[in-house]
Amino acid sequence: MEKFVVKFRKLILALAIILLIPSIFGFLNTRVNYDMLTYLPDSMETVKGQQELLESFGKGAFSLIIAEDLPESEQAKLELKFKLIPHVDTVIGYGTIYNSNFPAQILPGEIYNKFQKGNESLIAVFFDTSTSADETMDAVNKIREAADGHAYVSGMSAFATDLRKLSEQEEIFYVIIAVCLALLVMLTLLDNWLAPVLFLASIGVMIFINLGTNIIFGEISYITKALSAILQLAVTMDYSIFVWHSYREFLAKDKKKDKDEAMKKAIKAALSSVFGGSATTVAGFLALCFMTFGLGLDLGLVMAKGVILGVIGSVTVLPALILTFGNVIEKLDHKSLLPDFTKVSKGIVKIFPALLIIFVAIIPPAVIGYKNTNDNVYYTIADSLPSDMEFAVANKKLSENFGMANVHMTLTSSSLNQETAYNMSEELKNISGIKTVLNLESLLSTDAPLEILPKSIVDVARSDKWELTILISEYRTATDEMAEQIKNINSVIKKYDEHALLVSESSSTQDMIDLTSVDFQVVNAISIVAIFIIIAIVTGSVSLPFILISVIESAIFMNLGLSYFLGDRLSFITPICISTIQLGATIDYAILMTTRYKRERLNGEDKKSAAIIALKTSIPSIIISGAVLFAATIGVAVYSRADMISSMCMLMARGAVISIFVVPLFLAPMLILTDPIVIRTTLGMKKLVRKEKK
Repeated sequence: MEKFVVKFRKLILALAIILLIPSIFGFLNTRVNYDMLTYLPDSMETVKGQQELLESFGKGAFSLIIAEDLPESEQAKLELKFKLIPHVDTVIGYGTIYNSNFPAQILPGEIYNKFQKGNESLIAVFFDTSTSADETMDAVNKIREAADGHAYVSGMSAFATDLRKLSEQEEIFYVIIAVCLALLVMLTLLDNWLAPVLFLASIGVMIFINLGTNIIFGEISYITKALSAILQLAVTMDYSIFVWHSYREFLAKDKKKDKDEAMKKAIKAALSSVFGGSATTVAGFLALCFMTFGLGLDLGLVMAKGVILGVIGSVTVLPALILTFGNVIEKLDHKSLLPDFTKVSKGIVKIFPALLIIFVAIIPPAVIGYKNTNDNVYYTIADSLPSDMEFAVANKKLSENFGMANVHMTLTSSSLNQETAYNMSEELKNISGIKTVLNLESLLSTDAPLEILPKSIVDVARSDKWELTILISEYRTATDEMAEQIKNINSVIKKYDEHALLVSESSSTQDMIDLTSVDFQVVNAISIVAIFIIIAIVTGSVSLPFILISVIESAIFMNLGLSYFLGDRLSFITPICISTIQLGATIDYAILMTTRYKRERLNGEDKKSAAIIALKTSIPSIIISGAVLFAATIGVAVYSRADMISSMCMLMARGAVISIFVVPLFLAPMLILTDPIVIRTTLGMKKLVRKEKK
């Protein structure tokens, strides 16, 4: 392969440029999903309920709109405007009742007072598309335009609309910030002014190809879209740096200074050395695919694909660029700011017993913090955006002025007689936290027959199969009170109809809580087992995987444990992703140092000398790689107003710094301590046992 790359470098660069064209097309035509709740499995009852609501009533998304300073006649006109907006299926408000010639005075006072507060009133809007469908979000924008400042749209569709707007505004800056800071780090720490630019050009091509090929999935989540480019840049930069260092090393040894020959050797060395590091990284991302919550599959596949493309780019596009600009590169060398690490390495080895004691002392509090991370985790997706967003203002008004923090919808059989349906409604009213029960029965203050209601209103709440009931709750999503309320609602509706379904953001969120708590354990276990097997194969050792993973896992415990002790609020998906990303991305550091340690031991060095050499040769690469990961994520963490993106990037940045220190300070002492076990359980090292006996 190396001969082909060197010989056909111009063809490779031309092909890379050509591939950018379909990649850009694919990128622009890959839909972005802004609703985390759509990643729940189809088998969940809440998902089935949403599907039934759409099929039986033609209603998908639902929003409550707060209208201000509008008399009934003007509100009626506004509601009519809403009805004319594409994909708005049904509008219910006092303007609707006013136009239907059904006197509002007939309504129970309780109902009237709940939906009318001073100069504010509520309008319920149903859409014929799902919560985060593009059509729904476009309809929300048109509702806001039609209201002209007189209405506030609440609910998950409004959240998705504002999230899309914020993401589209910020995402380009994520990449710009990550590239600029990564470039600054490399210009400072590497020994050439042009090399970092070539690294970024090579990785940039592969990032575009990765983003473009996402079209095969149909859509990706906004988290995947926002993070994949940054992660691919940070994680695959290692491979480019390795190719560069190998090329420079072979070129320096070649008396003829033959660039082509040096590059052939560098590519060959990269193919064997990069395999282990990239395989562990891919395994870490693929572990996310085993989440029951579909977001893991989304992020895992895209990132695993990105890492594979990054490896391909590092041994094809990058060598082609380096050789093409070889003469210019020679003129742009400069001294790296990184010092010689011989003294530091000797110091670490000299005090290795003390470092081992420190390592053992750090582990208990780190584990305690790690195990309690969930205490600071939030599941309310709406909390991930700033409080000044339009949907957040509407939700606040809804809660403060109307005492409505949540809306549930239940679907029960339309064959239930009026008396049974009334009794069920009365039981639902008695559930703690339920403020209002709104269905056909509740609209009548007497025992009058349902026939008195206008057909336009009856059709909204009843189909051939189901009757729709709306429950207004004062409890917030993802609280213990809400969990108990959901349990009680299900108990009541299934008492009257065993096939009844509950549909709401809160019930979906509760399902998500139950799923992800299990996913966290599953993903962790799978990623550790997969990476253990890969390290065992790469190192030919039974003991080294235990040592390497224990060191990296300790860094992960420290990172997430700090979040607990610092009181950081983390989105529910952050701990799951960080555990696998940090393990997959920084295990490379440990493999790099261990491989060199093993080589030096086989070359006849004693364990301390081997550790010193492994440290002084590995620390510069670890620092550069970790610094790039830190730089690519810290800027985004500070800049982003979307907390899911910000918190994840902040933990990745902190994890990179922790790993930079943990690997050199604790892995080398661990290798010295366990050397007798390592040489007895590693292929090719048993001959050292015989030498020691002599």
